[in-house]
This record gives sequence, C-alpha cells and structure tokens, in this order.
Amino acid sequence: MISLRQVTKSFSNGDEKVIALNNVSLDIKENEFVAIMGTSGSGKSTLMNVLGCLDTPTQGDYLLNTQNISQLNDDTLSSIRNRYIGFIFQTFHLLPKLDVIDNITLPLRYTDISQSEIQTRADALIERVGLSHRKHHKPYEMSGGQRQRVAIARALINQPSVILADEPTGNLDSKTSEEIMKLLTELHQQGQTIVMVTHEAEIAQYAQRVIRMKDGQIIEDTQTCSAV
Repeated sequence: MISLRQVTKSFSNGDEKVIALNNVSLDIKENEFVAIMGTSGSGKSTLMNVLGCLDTPTQGDYLLNTQNISQLNDDTLSSIRNRYIGFIFQTFHLLPKLDVIDNITLPLRYTDISQSEIQTRADALIERVGLSHRKHHKPYEMSGGQRQRVAIARALINQPSVILADEPTGNLDSKTSEEIMKLLTELHQQGQTIVMVTHEAEIAQYAQRVIRMKDGQIIEDTQTCSAV
C-alpha cells in the first residue's frame, strides 16, 4: 500500500540546509498498524507529512496504492488526500460552530457523493464510535474523548485506504487514552490500515509494528507483542 524508496526531504534555514529525512526506505502493507516514534527533530513529523501528501520529497519516490505521488502538484495531492487518507490530530481540529454530524461529514461537503449516501455513512460511523446520542451536540459540549471519537469518525467518512494519527492521545487522560486506543485497535481488526505518531511507549504497544527514528533516519523497525 505504502512504499518509500530512498526518500530525502531537506529545507533551507537561512544559509543552512536542514535534512529532515535522510534516504528513508519503508514499506507498509494493507491492514498494518504501525507506530512511529522519535524525539523532537527525529524526522517523524516530516515523514507523516510526506505520507499524508501534505509535503513532497526532495528526492526519492513515494508510492501510495501503486501511484507515484512524489512530484505531483498541490491540486492533485489534495485530491489524493481526500480520496485515500483520513487524518486524526492531537488537537481534534473540529469546527466549533458545527455539530457532530456536520463535523463528521465535512470532508465530503464538496464531493459528488449524494447527500443520502453521506447521511448513511455518517449515521453508521456515529454508531460505530458510540456517539449516536450526541450527534447534534457541538464540540464545546463534549469531553476530550468524545471529541476525538468525532475526529476518528470524520477520518473514516471518505472510506480511506489509510488513517494517519498524529499523537491521537496527546491531549487525553490515561483512561480516555485507553478508550481511544481500544477504538483504533477495533478499527485495525476490522481491516483498517493505521499509521500513528506517538512519543508514548505504552501507546505504541497497541500497534503491531514500531518504527523508531533519529536524525531523519529509521534506526529500528520491530514487530511488537501487541496489547490486543
């Protein structure tokens, strides 16, 4: 599903050239649950940006579902993001004036999918994340865990090939974090491919594979004894 071949990403910082990713090669198969770990500056966020089509490599190739997207323009990248990728963020990124239904269906607002199909998907996802009783509430009327469940449903609404989760439990207490990770585990068991950035070892253990990064390179890639 995902294949990186000798991917390098560099930035200019004044007169200095910063190499955020250094000759990274990586394969992620369909229905894998992968955690990416590393300290600040290790390259994990840049790697997620490349995987999420939010940025393109300076050198190397990135194939998503066999399509090489390494040098595509912004409009094409946006189309691929909407079609293949669902995002879950640490800070939820919900729109405060929209209720649960409207936040979940937002990624499909400007597509040619019928309103009835959008509603069918939204109703199924609200049930799936256990929020049927909160569908008309606004984000400020909900707990952090409930807001993250809304964000997960929104990530799934376009039926993505892969979910990219960036510190999905970073703003949650330990009990709520466990609930969210159990939900992500259930999604994985149902066939969803998930790539997650986390700095917490106990959260990474929910994944079946942990990739550790340092100085823009992968230094360890191991299978885990998953918590499930």
